Amino acid sequence: MDRLPNPRTVVARSAARVALALGIVLLPCAGGGRASAAGPETGPRAGVLPVVRLADLLREARTRNPLIAAAEARAGAAAAVPARVSALDDPTLGWEAWNFPDGVKLDQADNNIFRLSQRVPFPGKRRLTGEMAERDADVARTEADAARLDVEFELKEAFVAYWKAHANAEIFARERQILERFARTAEQKYGTGDVPQADVLRAQVELGHSINRVRTGDLAIDQARVRINSLLSRDPATPLGGPQAPGHPRVGWTAAELGEIAFEARPELLGRDAAIGREQAGVALAEKGFYPDFEVSVGRFVNHDQRDGFGAMASITLPFVQRRKYEAAVAEGNARIAAARADKRALEDRIRRSIEELLLRARTDVLQHDLFLDTHIPQAEQALRVTEAAYASGAVDLMAFLDTVRAIEQAHLEHVATQAEFELTWAEVERTVGRDLPRVRGTLDEGDVTDPRTPAPAAPASAGGNRATGRASATAAPRAGGHP
Repeated sequence: MDRLPNPRTVVARSAARVALALGIVLLPCAGGGRASAAGPETGPRAGVLPVVRLADLLREARTRNPLIAAAEARAGAAAAVPARVSALDDPTLGWEAWNFPDGVKLDQADNNIFRLSQRVPFPGKRRLTGEMAERDADVARTEADAARLDVEFELKEAFVAYWKAHANAEIFARERQILERFARTAEQKYGTGDVPQADVLRAQVELGHSINRVRTGDLAIDQARVRINSLLSRDPATPLGGPQAPGHPRVGWTAAELGEIAFEARPELLGRDAAIGREQAGVALAEKGFYPDFEVSVGRFVNHDQRDGFGAMASITLPFVQRRKYEAAVAEGNARIAAARADKRALEDRIRRSIEELLLRARTDVLQHDLFLDTHIPQAEQALRVTEAAYASGAVDLMAFLDTVRAIEQAHLEHVATQAEFELTWAEVERTVGRDLPRVRGTLDEGDVTDPRTPAPAAPASAGGNRATGRASATAAPRAGGHP
C-alpha cells in the first residue's frame, strides 16, 4: 500500500512552485523593497529627508519657476514704457545753406542757417499717452500675478498627487501584510487538512497581485515627484521626503464671501479694470486729436556780405482738415471701452458660477470623506477582524475572506480619493478667488489646522520606511483620515 505524502511536504513544494512562478513575473519587486525607477539611490538620497510641506514648495516656486520670472520681467519692461512715451520728441538741429556759388563754396553762400527746432504736442496729449502706458503696465502686472497663481495651482495639484500616491502606497503595503498573514493561515490549515490546496495557491496569487500594486504605487510616487521638481526648476531626480498630511476637509465660507474676495483680489479682474482705464485714456487722447500740435524753432543766420542775425519760426497743425479721422478714433475708443466692460462682466459671471459650483463640489467631498471616516472604514475594519478570525476557525471560506480584504482596501482607497478631490477642489477655489484661503474664515492657514480626531504626523524615521522617498514620514498621511 502506498504511503500518503506528508501534508507539510506538499505545502512546502506547492509554495515553492508558486513562489518560483511569481518570481519570474514579479522579479523587480520580489524583495519588497523600493528601488527608484532611475536606479538605486545613494548619497544624500539614501538619508532621511525632511517632510515636504506645501507652503515651502510654494515659496520656492515663486523664486525659482521660470514662467513666473518671465512674467515678472515682462511686467518690469512694461513699467518702464510710460516714461518713454510721455517724453517730448527729440529736438532737431539743422543746417541750411542758401544761394552758394558754383563749386560748392559754402563759405560764400548768402546765408548759412543753423536751426534748432522742437515739436510740442497740445497740452494733455503727453500725459494721456503716459497714462495709457501706465494702464498697460498694470495689465502686465496682473498677468504676472495670474502666471504665479497658475504655477501655484499646478504645484498644488502635483503635491496632492504626491500625497495621494504615498497614501495609496501605504494602503497597498498594509493589504500585502494582511495577505501574507492569510497565506500563512491557509498553509497551516492545508497542513491540517482543513482547506484544499487551491486555497494556498489562491493566497499566493493574491499576494502576488498585492506586490504588484505596491510596486506601481511606488512608481506613482516617482511620477508626482518628477512633476514637483519640474515646477521648481530642479533636476527631476531630486529626492523628496514624505508629504505633510492635509488637514481635515471642511468649508467655512459662503459664496458671497468668496465672491467679495475674488472681486478684490483676482488678477484677471484687476487686469480688466486696468484695460478699461487704458481705453478711457485712449478716448480722451483721441478727443485731444481735434486740437493742434505745435513746432517752434530758433536759427542763427551767418551771412556772406551782410550782417549776421537770428531768426525764429512757429508752425501749427490743422486737424480740422482731417476731422473725420479723429471722429473715427473717438468712436473706436468708445467701442473698445464697451468691449472691455463686457469682458469684465463676463469674467465676473464666470467667477460667480465657478465659486458656486466649486463650493458644492467641496461640500460633497466633505460629506463623502466624513462618511468614509465615521461609517464605512470602521465597519470594514470590524468586518476584516471578524472574517479573519472566522477563516482561521473554519467558519467562512476563502472567497468570503478575500471579498472582505478587497472591500476594506476599496474603502481606504476611496477615502483617500475623496480627500485628494477636496484638496484639488479647494485649490481651484483659491485660484478662482485669486489668493490662498484658510478653510474656515478667521482661522489660521490650513497647514496649521488639523482634524481634532487626527493624531499628529509622525516624524521621519530611518526604520520601517524607505529613506530615499520619505515613506516613513508619509505614514501619518493615510492614518490622518482613518485609513491605514
